[in-house]
Amino acid sequence: MPFQLFWPHDDPRIGCLHGKSILKGICLKKLERHSSVRLLCVLLGLCVKFFEEFREELRMNTRIHDPGLRSASHPEVQDAFACARDVRAIDRATALLLAEQAALPDLLNAAGKVRTRGKRRVVTFSKKVFIPLTTLCRDYCSYCTFRKDPGEPGAHFMTPEEVLALAEQGRGAGCKEALFSLGDQPERLFPEAAEFLRKMGFTRTLDYVAAMSELVLEKTGLLPHANPGVMDRAALHRLRDSNASVGLMLENVSPRLMSSGLPHAKAPDKVPAVRLRTMEEAGKLSIAFTTGILIGIGETMEERIDSLLAIRMLHEKYGHIQEVIVQNFRAKPGIPMASHPDPSLEDMLRTIAIARLILGPQMNVQAPPNLSYGDFPRLLDAGINDWGGISPVTKDFINPEAAWPQIADLQAETQSRGFLLRERLALYPEFVYRAEFLSPRVREHVVKLADVDGYARSPALAAGI
Repeated sequence: MPFQLFWPHDDPRIGCLHGKSILKGICLKKLERHSSVRLLCVLLGLCVKFFEEFREELRMNTRIHDPGLRSASHPEVQDAFACARDVRAIDRATALLLAEQAALPDLLNAAGKVRTRGKRRVVTFSKKVFIPLTTLCRDYCSYCTFRKDPGEPGAHFMTPEEVLALAEQGRGAGCKEALFSLGDQPERLFPEAAEFLRKMGFTRTLDYVAAMSELVLEKTGLLPHANPGVMDRAALHRLRDSNASVGLMLENVSPRLMSSGLPHAKAPDKVPAVRLRTMEEAGKLSIAFTTGILIGIGETMEERIDSLLAIRMLHEKYGHIQEVIVQNFRAKPGIPMASHPDPSLEDMLRTIAIARLILGPQMNVQAPPNLSYGDFPRLLDAGINDWGGISPVTKDFINPEAAWPQIADLQAETQSRGFLLRERLALYPEFVYRAEFLSPRVREHVVKLADVDGYARSPALAAGI
């Protein structure tokens, strides 16, 4: 019987094989007598069998953004841009249309206009000291180089003395924010972590970071911003007493990324519903909250958009999201994703622009400048209005290979594009004078550091801390 090959699927998700129309209906008759052709037939048959077997698993959108995408004059794209210009919250379908069909220059232009309506030409940053409270973590995210197991080089729990010494160093350099970054609930996996906490008088890392926040606030006057991973209501309530703001990256709302072989497969604290619950509890407690998405780890554009929409929905309900970060994955030696490609600059710009259009003119949108290396000034084109925390004292312990730009260089590049660079606190200006977002304890320190507009005071005026 002659070998016949018929392409069996019309599934558009199998984007890289949209050449199915070329293969469909081909009948390879009588050619099976040639061994090379027989081998080709076998291979093609295996390909078909593979996609029959795994078609439901292939959810990555492999469509590449075409330079010849529809211009802003196309009716559908024009309507979508009009929706964004009218300060209406664009819906999922509109966001997808713009992400996949709009030409990048048109998209950046629209995002820039929306940003200017809400933030004028002001771009902010926070002068911070980075305090890596512990590198122990129970999660094994495939892209992380920060987390360590006990006994590994760099595995450490900082003592109160070490925390205070680093905070004092930051204060001496003019920092006003103390960023606490740490692994997620290591005591639930490692006896060594539980033993350290016991010696310090605690049972949970979340309680220890709260105590260290209190220590830094009272002894140095720096404003803590804790980023300790998933938090329950009790932990958030205690952190509120000593933190100007709190953070947790949503990263992505899709549980698909927890599937076997994907980056969150061994990370129990990356369950999207759990992270969203933390963000909602923070809203109920009126805690100014930082969150964001991580791009380039295997997610689709649809999943990015769904994540941004989930953040927007929580902010519309509680009004507590002070900034949304769009952070790009960077491959590093020694991690499971060491050979995974970084997202391109165009992909980063496109995603930031979509974030601005989804989140609107009033939201603070940030992208880390050190993760775009020499291209970081171009991030301004996509609609950001914040550079995040910049430290003159400590490196970026999460991305140690990527040095922060010097503040003088950041200012020069920002001003060269027609923007005014202003220093902010760990709490954004629009939250500084809203009493419901600050405990009395934190407010006492904030007023010493903030000017009348809520930005950081000049170094001379703030020297009293």
